[in-house]
Amino acid sequence: MTTVSAETKRTGGARVVVQKFGSFLSGMITPIIPALIAWGIVTAVVVNIAEFSTGWAPAEALSETVGPMIHYLLPILIAVQGGMMVYEMRGAVVGAVATFGTIVGSDWLLGEDGQIHMFIGAMIMGPLAAWLMKKLDALWEGKIKAGFEMLVNMFSAGILGFVMIIVGFFIVAPPINWLMEVLGNAVAFLVDTGLLPLTSIIIEPAKVFFLNNAINHGVLTPLGVNEAAETGQSILFLLEANPGPGLGILLAFSFFGVGVAKATAPGAAIIQFFGGIHEVYFPYVLMKPALLLAVVAGGATGVGTNMVFDVGLRAPAAPGSIIAVYLQAPTSSWIGVGLSVILSAGVTFAVASAILLSSRKRDLLATEDGFSAAVAKTAANKGKSSSHLANLSAATQVPAQKITNVIFACDAGMGSSAMGASVLRKKIIGAGIEGVTVTNKAVASLPGNADLVITQQQLTDRARAKEPQAVHVSVDSFMNAPEYDDVVELIRESEAQSSGSGSATAADTTDTRESSAGGVATDTRVRSETQILTRSQVRIHAGSATQDEALTEAAEILGAAGAVTGEYLSAMKEREATVSTYMGNELAIPHGTNDAKSAIKASALSVTRYDGGVDWSGEKVTFVIGIAGVGDEHLEILSKIAELFSDDAEVARLKQASTEEELLQLLSAVNAS
Repeated sequence: MTTVSAETKRTGGARVVVQKFGSFLSGMITPIIPALIAWGIVTAVVVNIAEFSTGWAPAEALSETVGPMIHYLLPILIAVQGGMMVYEMRGAVVGAVATFGTIVGSDWLLGEDGQIHMFIGAMIMGPLAAWLMKKLDALWEGKIKAGFEMLVNMFSAGILGFVMIIVGFFIVAPPINWLMEVLGNAVAFLVDTGLLPLTSIIIEPAKVFFLNNAINHGVLTPLGVNEAAETGQSILFLLEANPGPGLGILLAFSFFGVGVAKATAPGAAIIQFFGGIHEVYFPYVLMKPALLLAVVAGGATGVGTNMVFDVGLRAPAAPGSIIAVYLQAPTSSWIGVGLSVILSAGVTFAVASAILLSSRKRDLLATEDGFSAAVAKTAANKGKSSSHLANLSAATQVPAQKITNVIFACDAGMGSSAMGASVLRKKIIGAGIEGVTVTNKAVASLPGNADLVITQQQLTDRARAKEPQAVHVSVDSFMNAPEYDDVVELIRESEAQSSGSGSATAADTTDTRESSAGGVATDTRVRSETQILTRSQVRIHAGSATQDEALTEAAEILGAAGAVTGEYLSAMKEREATVSTYMGNELAIPHGTNDAKSAIKASALSVTRYDGGVDWSGEKVTFVIGIAGVGDEHLEILSKIAELFSDDAEVARLKQASTEEELLQLLSAVNAS
């Protein structure tokens, strides 16, 4: 769990744009890496059999699969994944068709001059065709006469696929051929002049700030695949995957670090080197930015060693584990690859050790350990939750007192915190822990006597100012955050370490509570006579929507129910600009800021299901539940919704409901008093 403040995410800025672009490319490439590995294995088998059995018919027959796999199968799989990310299976189909036109167009242009494998073409045409399909469907959604939907859907996709074949063949293929030639010549120049190690100046810092995916999947993987198809291996696959620099950093901290960083480094080294999870060493570098010099020096050493021994990999090594690296390395490259890892780790260790020793006295005298802040910054840079970073953060927390008063805090105290509190209560009860109060509040209303405060990352600074003595846990989503299990363990540890003198209890708070059967205090709610959720407030859409469209619809439903005024939509958008209301399990619960209370006239919910999905600040959402709450009237119903959406089986049932009436019936428990 992330336990200190994290930077507020901004929608603008070059770093965020590059990071999102890289993450999208990674989302297309990573799922098809097993196919790349399979292609590499087929290639290795064919080559090895050919060496020992010249002219063996089965080997020659098997070799016929190598070319079509790399030239057709892999790019089309990328296009399918890219189209799926934009518009599910409908987008995947038109994306694959469009990419086929680009592949054939490239071959037609090159003629006898060879082939360029259209990885970049697939990364363009797959999402582009899917996006166009999505926009076309939106034009006539709800306007097709009953009985003609399938006819229109089938022919519109087919016609668009045909058009995109033409676009790919004549318009997209020529510039991609030119671009691949330019990039290939640039890499050849760096290799011929011995300057390829200088790429570490860009790649190693980019890894630490999660900006490497754009370089790796946008440039290195397509070029590496082309080179490997021609020569059987590519050094480009080793520019980023080498685990040596990360190992060197973690070994240096194991010997010369201080505090929590020193204690966690050995375990992180095992995860990084053998598990291939490189992100676990990023906080150690961010803790001392001068260590960027160490990873750059180590990375350049590894690249230089690979050049000297003329080694490479058959396909990308994913994850970047030493095991994955060796599985992808031809036997002729084993010695060179091994030396590159050893030397890069050694150089990084030497430079990092010198940096750590130069500041060791100052670090030992420091009153605060900066490691937890570095973990939080790494999590913020990544932009989404990571169980590996969460485990590093958990090691920084040592409860000073028994934890009995846990508060979930969100911006308005209106929805997300109430749902998170419900999920954690259930986990604590299930763990058999008693005497722990779990409540929710707005950040501005924190009372100052909490033992543990849970917030979204963007709100931790504000919460820490209100509750400086508390343990602070930051999460990305309140619904199914992996940090909840760590919180349960923290509570258990605090009980074990407690001297029995006790600490703040439920009696210290101003809320009226009653004890549940599991020993976890819950808020006593005053319920309204009217229903908060009615049939008119439930909708199902077969297509997708933008986040703005979903927010507008939620506000319109709440307005039609007489729950809010017209100003509430602006407050909902303001809330999203500050902190996302994405909860996990395909659920978002948009609501206004704490300052928007005057725009709420009555308590109500809206439930809208978008079967085509909504891109909610980078997360896929199917259910959008708008919230308006007067006092605490809506909180009990949110607790019940939290229980529903924390259960994957229940979410699946809600997604399968065919009508609004059926969906309301499945949600009927939330309206029960």
